[in-house]
Amino acid sequence: MSAVLTASVAIAASLAAASVWGGLHNRRAGVLRHTHDPQQPAAADISGLELSSTGPTVVHFTATWCGPCAAVRRVIGGVLADLSGVKHLEVDMDANPAAARQLSVLSLPTTFIFDAEGRQRYRSAGVPKAADLRAALDLLLT
Repeated sequence: MSAVLTASVAIAASLAAASVWGGLHNRRAGVLRHTHDPQQPAAADISGLELSSTGPTVVHFTATWCGPCAAVRRVIGGVLADLSGVKHLEVDMDANPAAARQLSVLSLPTTFIFDAEGRQRYRSAGVPKAADLRAALDLLLT
């Protein structure tokens, strides 16, 4: 009987640990994180991406095999339909691995927001929330 009890406790502990880890992981997915002090110059050489020099640029890394990337495309399209002066670049990670390496893209989808000076201001791994994306862009447009 004690072996069954030990196994049950081990399984319950494993499930609890996996639930906590999964909850923490999902909590961060899609959250726009501030990534750069606006007073500092641009750090990464991203000259090949053709960022806008007149307003913010949303850069979305994608791939043909990425399922959630379609959701990111819809979110960004919906937000940018209401905002003028924002450029959107969709970069295929398979076709442009150098850009992905320069920006340390480790998972897809990954979205960046750059200001008009080419500084990375926000980063999101996963599908960003439309309200967060809009708020970040509003700050850069004012």
